[in-house]
Amino acid sequence: MYAKGKLTSWNDDKGFGFITPFNGGKQIFIHATGFYYRNKRPEVNQIVTYSTSVDKKGRVCAIEAAFNEAPEAKRSPVKMNAALFILAVFFIFFVGFMGVISDLPIYVFCYYIVLSGVTFIVYGADKVSAQNDQHRTPEKRLHFLSLIGGWPGALLAQQKFRHKTIKVPFLLTYWVTVIVNCAGFVWLLTPRGSAMLKMIISTLSGYFL
Repeated sequence: MYAKGKLTSWNDDKGFGFITPFNGGKQIFIHATGFYYRNKRPEVNQIVTYSTSVDKKGRVCAIEAAFNEAPEAKRSPVKMNAALFILAVFFIFFVGFMGVISDLPIYVFCYYIVLSGVTFIVYGADKVSAQNDQHRTPEKRLHFLSLIGGWPGALLAQQKFRHKTIKVPFLLTYWVTVIVNCAGFVWLLTPRGSAMLKMIISTLSGYFL
């Protein structure tokens, strides 16, 4: 038996929300997996038709939910923050530029590209895990990836997937990792930092080449 209600709350980061039934009664929990069409982003005030079931925790939950109407309170489409996008891309280009005009090894540019790509993928996988109520990537791991150079990829992923964009403590720690990493990169451009980097590369080359 199907019922109709309004989606009165939605946590996009965690992938769940609550439906208020039109026929009265308590709010009903709904997970992202409870929607028929998962490619459409749920929004508060959308009207949904749904059936009910009981989840693993013994809670009444909505399943087989489908959208009936456009949101009553229409919101702007989710867009990537242009300033943050420019910041991430500019830093990567700056690293490459310094690799051309200075003694900075091109390996550093490649390192940032690869690590940013890996971090982007990890964020995307964590977003999917959050929506499907699966094992999550520890926040410490996400911060570590940002700290060692994957922060541009993390920044792009946060905007692309709308993931980890609300939790203030996480964002504060993230920006600390960005500042520390950028400071480390600037140090690599100094004579002492450049000498240290060349020594490390030479040592690693001796092991692997």
